[in-house]
Amino acid sequence: MKGAGGTPGGILQFLAGLIMMCGGFYLLFNSILVNARFGFGYRVFSAGGYGITSGMIMIPFLFGVAMIFYNSKSFLGWVLSVGSLACLLFGVLASVNFSMRTMPAFDLIVMLVLAFGGLGLLFKSFQADATKA
Repeated sequence: MKGAGGTPGGILQFLAGLIMMCGGFYLLFNSILVNARFGFGYRVFSAGGYGITSGMIMIPFLFGVAMIFYNSKSFLGWVLSVGSLACLLFGVLASVNFSMRTMPAFDLIVMLVLAFGGLGLLFKSFQADATKA
């Protein structure tokens, strides 16, 4: 009988590693706090010492949408619309801050051992077992 990944490795190692890895990464990602400071007055870019806010990015977007509704084959309209949306997406992602919640060191060590120990077991299960070969 073949094991995980078609090798004679262990199915139990695979399942134990998968459960440990999923549990560890769930606990780790659950302890990360995400905070964003994005609004229409938020400075996204700087051009020549002048701050470009996210509200200013909406102006070319609106012109682009108007051009697309007037003529759907307008290349400039599509460039303005897609470029403005890309700038807004970049601004939102650039404004996100990640931080860890306060926890005892033991909790962090348990999370890391579960996550990366499970990952190691998972990878080990894909190797052929020398005793069964």
